[in-house]
Amino acid sequence: MPLTDIKIRQAKASERPLKLSDGNGLYLEVKPNGSKLWRYRYRIDGKENLFALGDYPTITLSEARKVRDDARELIKKGQHPAHDRQNGRRQTIASNRDTFKAIAQEWIEKKRGGWTPYYLLQIERGMKTDIYPRIGRLPIRAVTSADVLAILDRASKRGAETVALNLRQWCSAVFRYAVATLRADLDPAAPLRGAVIRPPVEHSKPLSREDIADLQKRLAVYGGHRTTIIAVRLLLLTFVRTTEVRHAEWADFHLEEAEWRIPAERMKMRRMHIVPLARQTIEALRELKAVTGDGRCLFPNTRRPHDVMSGTTVNRALSIMGFAVGEVSGHDFRATASTRLHEMGYRSEIIELQLAHTERNRVKAAYNHADYLAERRQMMQAWADWLDGVVSDKGPLL
Repeated sequence: MPLTDIKIRQAKASERPLKLSDGNGLYLEVKPNGSKLWRYRYRIDGKENLFALGDYPTITLSEARKVRDDARELIKKGQHPAHDRQNGRRQTIASNRDTFKAIAQEWIEKKRGGWTPYYLLQIERGMKTDIYPRIGRLPIRAVTSADVLAILDRASKRGAETVALNLRQWCSAVFRYAVATLRADLDPAAPLRGAVIRPPVEHSKPLSREDIADLQKRLAVYGGHRTTIIAVRLLLLTFVRTTEVRHAEWADFHLEEAEWRIPAERMKMRRMHIVPLARQTIEALRELKAVTGDGRCLFPNTRRPHDVMSGTTVNRALSIMGFAVGEVSGHDFRATASTRLHEMGYRSEIIELQLAHTERNRVKAAYNHADYLAERRQMMQAWADWLDGVVSDKGPLL
């Protein structure tokens, strides 16, 4: 007769093991020490085998029957239930090892060679600040769309919608990498496209002649670090991106040839960029070299010698000078130079090339930097002279 819970509880230990049958190969073995163990006896290829299910009452009667029934289905397919359980344990161990953080770090290592240092820093900061604390320890197969959405919502609620969009993109890339390496089955971040509304783009604004004059006058009396003043001055003179100034290295400068050659890996568009240096720019660099020339970087971090100037330093200096938040930013200098140089009559392709913008026209993109270098040298010197003329109220009134 099939077993009952009452019969199992009342079963007493004896000097010999006692077997209580439940049917279809399942029985309970009562050991002389009083322990009660579930066993399932079955045959494959005519050979008798024994499958240990676990102990009672950890595994109840109904649970033992469920395990037996599942095992019978495996046996019909010629599979040993013990082997299936071992495979399940191995998969669990592998799943616990393949956490989101472990796979994300592996993905970063494989991809970092194709990223700029600034983009790599963005990803690592986003992972450390927003992603790892929420899902880093979870097996990647256990992460759900709801888990990722919670991360995006937290970023959006603090007003960082653009960060939230990047976080979704980076999570999605990690999941796709896990799928490609057979450690995940799907990308739970994919359905979340559109979950965060992209904020309106605030385009950089060109500064007027009066704005530039006012900025340079405030810069002349700024009481902060001299290196910060030179950093702002270089942004004005070269109109490169702020990150390109911050990460600039002395090895990239060739003062005798009046050139700054920015390596491709530090450029947003992943192409080597030549910045012709005006006379005023070289003067600023020679002054800076007396301060930081013994190191690798033009603008080392004052608190972390092996790092570069903080990304907030320039805008913070502008704030200390009295500019309201958002009134003037380092990126506005690029828009200013573009507008004024067009007004001065320089060709669009020369200006765009000096701004290191992506050229959608492949024919134009094929031109070598050196093809226009002489014209760009003249333009950069004219721009530096115009900046000086603005302060002294001389030069063209653009």
